[in-house]
Amino acid sequence: MCNGPIFKKVVLFAFPLMLSGILQLLYNAADIIVVGQFSSSDAMAAVGSTSSLINLLTNVFIGLSIGVSVLISKFYGAGQQKDIFETVHTAIGLSLICGILVGILGFIFAGTMLEWMDSPENVLPKATLYMKIYFLGMPAFMIYNFGSAALRAVGDTRRPLYYLTISGIINILLNLLFVIVFNLSVMGVALATIISQYISASLIIWCLVKTDGACRLSLKHIRIHFRKLGAILRIGLPAGIQSSLFSISNVLIQSSVNSFGSTVMAGNTAAASLEGVVYTAMNSMSQASLSFTGQNFGAGQLKRIKRIAGICLASVSVVGLILGMAFYLLGTPLSRIYSPDQAVIDVSLIRLEIICTTYFLCGIMEVLVGLLRGMGQSLLPTTVSLLGACAFRVLWIYTVFAADKTLTTLYISYPISWLLTSFIHLVCFFIVYFYNKRKLLKAGMQEITG
Repeated sequence: MCNGPIFKKVVLFAFPLMLSGILQLLYNAADIIVVGQFSSSDAMAAVGSTSSLINLLTNVFIGLSIGVSVLISKFYGAGQQKDIFETVHTAIGLSLICGILVGILGFIFAGTMLEWMDSPENVLPKATLYMKIYFLGMPAFMIYNFGSAALRAVGDTRRPLYYLTISGIINILLNLLFVIVFNLSVMGVALATIISQYISASLIIWCLVKTDGACRLSLKHIRIHFRKLGAILRIGLPAGIQSSLFSISNVLIQSSVNSFGSTVMAGNTAAASLEGVVYTAMNSMSQASLSFTGQNFGAGQLKRIKRIAGICLASVSVVGLILGMAFYLLGTPLSRIYSPDQAVIDVSLIRLEIICTTYFLCGIMEVLVGLLRGMGQSLLPTTVSLLGACAFRVLWIYTVFAADKTLTTLYISYPISWLLTSFIHLVCFFIVYFYNKRKLLKAGMQEITG
């Protein structure tokens, strides 16, 4: 990552990561599709309505995995093997603690939180059941994400892809078995998901134990190294808070969607699931910008960071525009995969038209965040995102949407917030880049004259 042509390396890094993310989406997408086709629209709405709450409870801790990735990238670029060893073992120990904690919280408060979101009575029992079972898989979910973050930091994006392929296939097969054969509906898809999550977690642990690389894991040495934990928290906690703040705004939007009834909820669920593919493809570029910037920043190669920024921003714009437009133009047949109900499809198309066609703005925003975090900035992008996106959306819901309660008015808050936040992040990137450039030049001059 620190030498040679950048574009080819970014593509080779990002493409397996893109496929991994899409496969991970299949966990939830397969659940939604199977219950939508073989159960009912209410069951589909129940599964889909839980995603914003699940993200709210998990994103703080998933943000910590970003801290793991940044820290290992920096140590790898600087050749600090002992620090990598301690960070990997701290990460796995932390993932287990986080998984158990989130699992308990989600299981206990699932029903209460869904009630706060004004989930319709015909959806609430099924949604609660799905969430309770889903959160039993949280330890596995966290272990996989923290373990794969460690591998990504050293440039290994292929093996997490292989493991997700295996677990994704198992998830789909179990979905079909539990729903069609055993008629378990929402319970069936939830059980299928957590079984496949434990399989992917087991594979990632096996990989880390067997690897000969810098991320080798020794089970008997798993412990919390408090200095490394502090560094992970300093970098990852702001990232997690940022993601959770986005989730809070999305929970408010989901609550607004819920007020339109189960048909609109189902259509929103289908569109959001389709959008997830576009987002995941773009997010791979964000992860690439973070890892490449982190390693080059650790190696003191600032000139390459500027080239990394240009390549990742151009790539994410192209990917976002092409996929976003494609998903919108193919919206009707794609939405029909989730539900044969034309009313559900019509709602899905409203969301796809507004969000998918402008989704590249979100990709630009995420890449800029990755660049800033790779240069050691964690609090700055969090603050910007809080003000530029989250606070804006909340304000929009209580002002503009309150005056004109339509789906179009609700959804248009997304692209406006992305545009606003991207601009501020871009200004921050240039400030941080040139500050570090001057700092490096000054240090070089002192070395020469000293």
